Amino acid sequence: MAKENLKYSDETDDLNRSASSSASGPEPGTMGDDAAATDPVKPVKKPNKSRKAVQDFLGGDYLSQKWVTGNLFYILYLGLLAMIYIGNTYYTEKKFKSIERTKNELKELRFQYITTKSVLMFQGRQSEIAKRALVHGLKETTMPPYKILYSGEMLKPRSK
Repeated sequence: MAKENLKYSDETDDLNRSASSSASGPEPGTMGDDAAATDPVKPVKKPNKSRKAVQDFLGGDYLSQKWVTGNLFYILYLGLLAMIYIGNTYYTEKKFKSIERTKNELKELRFQYITTKSVLMFQGRQSEIAKRALVHGLKETTMPPYKILYSGEMLKPRSK
């Protein structure tokens, strides 16, 4: 405990001096108890509990405690649940990326559909059809269409 207190002191010279004087014995004219009383008493810093817990865990002392060994199956169960949770997160992210990729592909196909539909509508216009027919040697008629009127008697065969 005394070494820990030395570790936290700011004035190492005073401590070295007091340690050397106590090793050689009390100074002449003073008593040993008086020398300790004249030095200022420094507060002892308590070690941090979380720091001690981390040191115990890393040192292996934590895993050998009785309650840890008694609850080993529960700890393993929690570890398995954590791995399943992590795996589920990765699976969900993968599915989300797949859905986004499919949405983008659908959007591109919709744009392609609209573009193709507009091109076909343009090519289906009468003027465009006439231009393509002219290449094959067909001409557009200049005479407007007319109605042919008939009666039911016209459809009957004529007898001679």
